[in-house]
Amino acid sequence: MSIRERLTEEMKAAMRAGDALRVSTLRMAMARLKETDIAARPKGVDKVPDAEIVPMLRSMVKSRRESAAMYRQGNRPELAEKEEAEVAILEEYLPQSLEGAALDQAVADAIKESGAAGVKDMGKVMAALKARHGAALDMAASAAVKAQLAG
Repeated sequence: MSIRERLTEEMKAAMRAGDALRVSTLRMAMARLKETDIAARPKGVDKVPDAEIVPMLRSMVKSRRESAAMYRQGNRPELAEKEEAEVAILEEYLPQSLEGAALDQAVADAIKESGAAGVKDMGKVMAALKARHGAALDMAASAAVKAQLAG
């Protein structure tokens, strides 16, 4: 089942269950998805694929994390908790990202595969990583690549 279908089905289920926070979070995600679809129309795409939905969801998660941090600084824990609850809901739709030893091993394999010699070859390594792991990569991947190439 695609991410789009899961969002739709689970929003309906949340509406039936009366889960207001989940309904509002999923509606927000669906609205953002609709905006993304509309923005892609000039390219001849009617509905964006999952590969473009994942970065959209990641940006929504990042935005909510930043908001939660700001609310905590502003002594508004109730608003921070709401943002963090939305993050938890949105993360359910993201693929498991590579972390720790798995990320380090994937980077090492990509470096070996691409024959990278230094930081200037970072683009080759990132392309190899993206081809192999795609949606499982997040912004931590570029830092890991840079660290291994520099070290």
